[in-house]
Amino acid sequence: MMPHDELDLDGDTLREECGVFGIFGHPDAAALTALGLHALQHRGQEAAGIVSFDGSRFHAERRMGLVGDHFSSQNVIDRLKGYAAVGHVRYSTTGAPILRNVQPLFAELAAGGLAVAHNGNLTNGLTLRRQLIAQGAICQSTSDTEVILHLVARSQRNKIIERYIDTLRSLEGAYALVTLTNKKLIGARDPLGIRPLMLGELNGSYILCSETCALDIIGARFVREIENGEVVVISEDGVESHWPFPRQPARPCIFEYIYFSRPDSVLGGRSVYDVRKKTGRQLALEAPADVDVVVPIPDSGVPAALGYAQQLNIPFELGIIRNHYVGRTFIEPTQTIRSLGVKLKHNANRAIVEGKRIVLIDDSIVRGTTSVKIVRMMYEAGAKEVHMRIASPPIKHPDFYGIDTPEEKSLLAATHTLEEMRDYIGVKSLAFISVDGIYRSVGFEGRNNAHPQFTDHCFTGEYPTHLTDHVGESAKQQLSLLAEAG
Repeated sequence: MMPHDELDLDGDTLREECGVFGIFGHPDAAALTALGLHALQHRGQEAAGIVSFDGSRFHAERRMGLVGDHFSSQNVIDRLKGYAAVGHVRYSTTGAPILRNVQPLFAELAAGGLAVAHNGNLTNGLTLRRQLIAQGAICQSTSDTEVILHLVARSQRNKIIERYIDTLRSLEGAYALVTLTNKKLIGARDPLGIRPLMLGELNGSYILCSETCALDIIGARFVREIENGEVVVISEDGVESHWPFPRQPARPCIFEYIYFSRPDSVLGGRSVYDVRKKTGRQLALEAPADVDVVVPIPDSGVPAALGYAQQLNIPFELGIIRNHYVGRTFIEPTQTIRSLGVKLKHNANRAIVEGKRIVLIDDSIVRGTTSVKIVRMMYEAGAKEVHMRIASPPIKHPDFYGIDTPEEKSLLAATHTLEEMRDYIGVKSLAFISVDGIYRSVGFEGRNNAHPQFTDHCFTGEYPTHLTDHVGESAKQQLSLLAEAG
């Protein structure tokens, strides 16, 4: 166990996967894409990119950092000419955080240009990459998305959509893809629908994006979700769908409701905010706490804490104030400064906490190191008792579908009993919502163990697809021979 004064906060969170946005047939395609990516910024803050098409040429801008830092300039938008565009915000799950991995990835094929933005992770991407390189392919990035470009280029089919579908049949894992060609905007969702993809419309122009909040920011109308296993083609002729896979029940990622999607988004016909409040209510039914105040760990714990407080009729108070303006690369030169890490982002509201019995509500526990520091901060602010309730089941297994989770040995719930976790974090009591409870919050009676309604392997260890890259010798593959400074 790591001593409390040597805690490393890096990685003590679930990293968002990525966000995608595409629009076809609008004169302000690039500007609207930049706005859409801004609304999806929570899904990836590492890098952003936009590729546009003006009828004859593609134009690309890809940058490390936040959308607003690079795509708010009129000069940049003016360079992205055209009536169609595709964009991407990224947090790396495969491939290092370097410019050559920033999406959309672009390639010139015999049939024309192809720009691909990918949310998710291929569980056979490394294996396919190794096979392609053995056949003479030259890989420029270390992103699994580049495999898609190679497979489309090598397909023997005639039409681009046939090549695209041919490629999808080779892929395992999770993907929501938005792809721009010379004449089309193509969207695709994996056969289980693990990652989300929405269809919207603005003044006759169609949009594909990860969440409905990206439609709201530009005043677009939500049309529907792209279904699991669906390939949708948007062109001057309108929207048409292809179904290359046998139809099966969807199994979207449960973490979209728990953590990833923005609270003002609608997913599966459900308000994400409403689901999170219901999760808090269910958590209160399963694990009530005899306390004076309910305190959310901001920001992701707020809706669940509201539901928890309302269910138990206990005051909800902001006992922790979050600083939203902390840079991702704040200098921490010494161990003494590092030990203050959480206070860069969170500070106790002593007026609320002092002398009170409080229960902290959070969305999840990963390594547990941040929880340790926040609990200590509450006691230092004068809390009489500190309890903790978690609005997701214990995370015991790693993710391979686009969520950057630590290895299993670094997951606190995988290596500790509940009592050991309680002792490590330093709270008087600790409880998680049950697996059935999280399903009830989304509107089901419980988990259907024979046919689970969601992808929930982080809790249950039941992975819904093959994990080719993560078994046997495939798990030992080196991703790249080239090390870069950035």
